[in-house]
Amino acid sequence: MRFIADLHIHSKYSRATSKDMSPESIWRWAQIKGISVIGTGDFTHPAWFKELNEKLEPTTNGLFKLKKEFVSNNIPDSCKANVSFILSAEISCIYSKNKKTRKVHSIILSPDFSTAAKINIALSKIGNLNADGRAILGLDAKELLRIVKDTSENAMLVPAHAWTPHFSVFGAVSGFDSLEECFEELTPHIHAIETGLSSDPPMNWRLSALDKITFVSNSDAHSPNKIGREANIFDAEISYKSMIEAIKTKRGFLGTIEFFPEEGKYHYDGHRLCGVSLSPDETINHNYLCPVCSKKLTVGVMHRVEKLADRENGFKPKDAPYYHSIIPLPEIISETLKVGVNSKAVDSEYQKLIQKLGNEFKILMDTPLDDIENAGSPLLREAISRMRSGNVHIAPGFDGEYGKIKIFEAVERKEIKGQTRLF
Repeated sequence: MRFIADLHIHSKYSRATSKDMSPESIWRWAQIKGISVIGTGDFTHPAWFKELNEKLEPTTNGLFKLKKEFVSNNIPDSCKANVSFILSAEISCIYSKNKKTRKVHSIILSPDFSTAAKINIALSKIGNLNADGRAILGLDAKELLRIVKDTSENAMLVPAHAWTPHFSVFGAVSGFDSLEECFEELTPHIHAIETGLSSDPPMNWRLSALDKITFVSNSDAHSPNKIGREANIFDAEISYKSMIEAIKTKRGFLGTIEFFPEEGKYHYDGHRLCGVSLSPDETINHNYLCPVCSKKLTVGVMHRVEKLADRENGFKPKDAPYYHSIIPLPEIISETLKVGVNSKAVDSEYQKLIQKLGNEFKILMDTPLDDIENAGSPLLREAISRMRSGNVHIAPGFDGEYGKIKIFEAVERKEIKGQTRLF
């Protein structure tokens, strides 16, 4: 069975996260987006762990569902679907290794509450799990993997947003040059990495050392409407066992739904305070220093991939999983209407479209363009057509600033509107 899963989100107990990130809200937005399996996030936080126990119940497939008393009806009929939860958490490991400070984030997937509780007990002896939904621990990432592995052979650790400069296994500031350097003899237990918003599968294909690794993509959402901005496509039984097996073997793992990587916050190099954004070649020419203030530049994902890659840009492995590059539907509507993405006009149009056409992923990837035009406008049809073909304009993100994406130039918008009026 083909289905979409987002395995990495956060709860209301994580820093800089919306108070709306409750099990009920996550359940609702998963349906609006078109997600069948959604991570719980933050199972290491005691208050969230308690709430999950109170509001979720196990199913026969090793996943969980929202209890009936918490189910609501405020979902368009066109989007209603079954949603399963998978127990997940993100851990921030900050430690010193090989005379360098390391900051590595990892996703943990657990098959049940019992396993999650055992992991929590082990981690509570190392640091304060109450402080943040994303636990911050003075723990070697290798030792975290050992704890997860020793707790249950069915639990899984996945390095999170693997290329982010400051907090990842390959990060330019605090990461490593290989998985083996980080995890040593335990590296065979790493079956996947999360590519993050600023990289996509083609960038990762350039490293032959990652040929056996599955590239997963998740939203890392801090608010409900960000759920599914990246996700995974499976063709397997909707069960914990089948999903873990698909990630390990790549059989049943069809591919991913991706941000255009240039839109991610760390795609290019740069210095946010000075508004400086540079390509890798420009950074090298400036000796890795900001041309405005002479402080050290933040080296982005594109540069880091280029440094570690042993293949040319454009290499594609045999039988590589496919991927879709998307722009979130509210951003597309925002551009067609020429109003802010958080405006009432965008929300009104969004609600109209999902009520007429179904969930967001269906609209972005599958709905016939004629149906999109009939439900929306010729401009919306053209915008989604261009997104599907990758015909977009992006000023790359850098040093924590999201990239700025445009589908139309002003003259193109006028031409499309003019053609519509003429017709």
